[in-house]
Amino acid sequence: MIVSINPANDRELARYDLHDDAYVDQALSAAAKAQAGWRRVPVAERCTLLYAMARVLRSGKSRYAAMITREMGKPIVEAEAEVEKCAYNCDFYAENAPKYLADEPVASNAAESVIAFDPLGVVLAIMPWNYPFWQFFRFAAPAFAAGNGAILKHANNVPECALAIEEVMREAGCPEGLFATLLIEPSKVAGIIADDRIAAVTLTGSTEVGAIVAAQAGKALKKQVLELGGSDPFIVLGDADLEEAAKIAVKARYINVGQSCVNAKRFIVEETIADRFVELFLQEVAKLKIGDPMERETNIGPMARENLMTGLHKQVERSLSAGAILRVGGAPLEGDGFYYSPTVLDHVRPDMAAFCEETFGPVAAIIRVKDAKEAVALANQTEFGLGAALWTSDLKRARSLAHDIEAGAVFINGMVASDPRYPFGGIKRSGYGRELGVYGIREFVNIKTVWIGAAQTPATAHGGAR
Repeated sequence: MIVSINPANDRELARYDLHDDAYVDQALSAAAKAQAGWRRVPVAERCTLLYAMARVLRSGKSRYAAMITREMGKPIVEAEAEVEKCAYNCDFYAENAPKYLADEPVASNAAESVIAFDPLGVVLAIMPWNYPFWQFFRFAAPAFAAGNGAILKHANNVPECALAIEEVMREAGCPEGLFATLLIEPSKVAGIIADDRIAAVTLTGSTEVGAIVAAQAGKALKKQVLELGGSDPFIVLGDADLEEAAKIAVKARYINVGQSCVNAKRFIVEETIADRFVELFLQEVAKLKIGDPMERETNIGPMARENLMTGLHKQVERSLSAGAILRVGGAPLEGDGFYYSPTVLDHVRPDMAAFCEETFGPVAAIIRVKDAKEAVALANQTEFGLGAALWTSDLKRARSLAHDIEAGAVFINGMVASDPRYPFGGIKRSGYGRELGVYGIREFVNIKTVWIGAAQTPATAHGGAR
């Protein structure tokens, strides 16, 4: 039994029966059979499904956004934006997949050859709760365009969203069996990964779970894409536009109640402007409205689960005990729901929990440094490597420093975000592989060399005329 809880009031929303082994087996067989036919459908024709997915998402945006907010607490305006982004991603790949998947000719004196991109098969998608629609459709649009099928194992605190995704696919006209949502316990995942009907695995989630899934998929010799944790640095140098940097910094930290792998988490600021930056940062934090996530004015809703809130608070307490200075917040809010006050910790050092651990919630850590060299060194002093932001008015220096920052993406004078036009993913313990862009659609394909020799006539094939 899976129980869905509203994090805004800690009340039960619904209960869902788990799918049994027979249902899982039937879903895997149906997906394998459907994908065998889907792979032979021309790419342009597959893309009509993506356009239909976008239309269904937009037509049901209000209802789907409300589901997201009910189940994981995201403010409703952000939930609506999430659904719209899913639709945009579907449209993007519908427009670009034929180009991304077209055979690439290879110049050769000996042959007219091509590189072809064939689908792998059925991909198991293990998805998290923090962006319950986006994380799936980010993967699904390119995967379906490339000719793959998909099985979704979603986080068990968002079962309504998981089943709604199945509804979207059905209403969009997805071939029967090509996609299925499975409501199962995590203990069942290893068996599905090992099943011959599964060709590959994609996971977005914690580093700890990623390591487990990687080991299981590796044992089965199956392709994986892992998008895992992050402790993104937000570097502010002395010549930055401080007002704009502070404004974007607060958004980068507190969007989705701070529960994103690519939230800015460590604010590394040159000491010459640190006091002013902190002052501006606190002014922006004071503008955040905490409350019912269904209200359109709310910026900060509840955290998704109680254990996430209590774990975050322990990180804050350990950081304060180690000498960090509390500027604002620092405790759960009284009353119903899993609300944690927007928190700012100043004078954070590398030995503190707020620096060396991923803080998955509304807590910002301010680190003061003497110069850009130290800023980059501390930015890289982490086991993670997902995204990074760098703020400076010297763009020539920024481009140079960007190459020194260990991350899958560096945003200069902006906020790290995923965008269908650009590849998205990390290094180090933030995972491997890429989603989005041309590189994302080519993760779950067989990049095949097709060598074509010169055609021979019957005469030349047998050594000439007799």
